[in-house]
This record gives sequence, C-alpha cells and structure tokens, in this order.
Amino acid sequence: MTRLPEYRFAGRTAVLTGAAGGIGEQVAYGLAHRGSDLVLVDVDENRLQPVAERIRTSHPAITVQTVVADLADRAAVEGLAAQVLAEHPAIGLLVNNAGIALGGRFDQVSIDQFEQVMNVNFRAPMLLTHALLPALTATPGGHLVNVSSLFGLIAPPGQSAYCASKFALRGLSESLRGELIDNGVGVTTVHPGGIKTRIAESALVGSRVPEEEIEPNRRLFAALLSYPPEKAAEQILRAVAKRKARLLIASSAKAPDLLARLLPVGHARIVRAATVAASSRGARPAVIKR
Repeated sequence: MTRLPEYRFAGRTAVLTGAAGGIGEQVAYGLAHRGSDLVLVDVDENRLQPVAERIRTSHPAITVQTVVADLADRAAVEGLAAQVLAEHPAIGLLVNNAGIALGGRFDQVSIDQFEQVMNVNFRAPMLLTHALLPALTATPGGHLVNVSSLFGLIAPPGQSAYCASKFALRGLSESLRGELIDNGVGVTTVHPGGIKTRIAESALVGSRVPEEEIEPNRRLFAALLSYPPEKAAEQILRAVAKRKARLLIASSAKAPDLLARLLPVGHARIVRAATVAASSRGARPAVIKR
C-alpha cells in the first residue's frame, strides 16, 4: 500500500465534531498549537464558545469558527456539511469525534433511543465524510479520523446500541482507509478506553431501566473514567502525523483488544462474566467507557 508522508497541520483547516469537551476539546487545543485553522462543531453552544475563545486568545493568528449543530438530526448534519463546503473548499483534516452513550439491555431501550445513538455515532460521521470528501481531497495529504471506542473492539451485554454504532464506524473507517489512500488521504480509527470525560453524566439511559439503578451506575462508571483527555488527544494527533491506521488509548482498550485477538469467540464469555459480576455487586453497567 502507498505510504503517505507525515501529515502537515500548520496552515490547513481542521473540522472537528464534539469539540466542546473531553477528547474533542483537547484535540482542538492541540490542533491550534500546531497551527491549524479550526471549524469546531458541537450541540452545546454554552460549552463550545468558551473553548473557541480560549483558542482565539492563545493563538490569535489562526481562524476559529464555531458551528452549533445537533448531529442526531440529518438535516442539521447536511446543513453543516454544506456550510463547510461553501466556506472551506479545501480542508486538511476531518475528526469525527462526537458521540453519545446509551445504557441498558436491548429490551430496556426504545427504538427511538437506539436510532438516536446510531444517528450521532455512525450516520453523522458517514454523512459528513461523504459530503466533505471533495474538500478533503482537494489538495494532497488530507486525513480522516473516526473516533470509535473500546466497544468497537468488544461487545459487552447492556451496550447493544453503542456497540452497533462503534463497530459500524470501525468498519466504515477500515474500508475507507483502503479506498482513500489513492487520493492521498489517510484514515485513523481511534479506540479510546476509560477516558475522563463527561460521557458518564451525559449518557442516555434506556427508558425501561429501573430508576434505582441509574444513579449508582453513573457514579460507578464515572469513577472508571480516569485516563486524562489531554493525553488521549496528544496520542491522536501524533497518530495523525504518523498516518497510523489504528490507535488504542489506555490499557482499558489494549487489554480487551488483546483478549479478543487471542480468544476470538471465547472472550465473549469472559466479558459477559465480568458484566454479570459487576451486576451482582449492584453495578450493572448503564454507561460506556470512552
């Protein structure tokens, strides 16, 4: 396969979704530090604007644009893509980072909730990537990053919607890597483990999950999210520079990946046993780690 040169950040435009917090916020700071102009996208305007202002203050020479969009809404995603294309006919980097979580067994979540997760975590990256390909390939050396998850590597009980979306994003990314190389565009699929973000507190909960289970589960999984997002962001940007195909972040992603490789079928029993053990301690997983 063709080997691409290192990605050049300075003087190019990067489009980043989920930029108002967590990994996305830290990636935004890292891109600014490397000299990239930015289009920052998030549904939460109150958190997004302070991020943009901090970057403008620290890096007055770069351009920072913000777009507030609900990526669960197809029309909003298509509008975002049209705006980016109109204002930035050439971009260097697209980072599909935005995502939402949904806890509960398949029979405890509604179809609307399941579709919302699929829409944000998979349909939005697919639509954005498809629409922005002309801008991404307009000049040589572009790059695409899709942030999957630990649960794009293994699929524990209670995470059917999230796993479906992240496995789908992983499959799309791996196929695109083979397709886009001929256009001089690299693709990196990112699988974070337990990153310390707000995803536990902002996670959706299945409409049929018992009320008494919700808050204890949030607290449990918030405690498991311990890896610093700034370290995760730095690893992502280094992976982009090196054109890495896949990046696993934190031991909480690397160990399960190794287990799945060693035991392609048998690892599911181990994952289920760990889930049942957590449930027996009154800690049935209701949110995911990312």
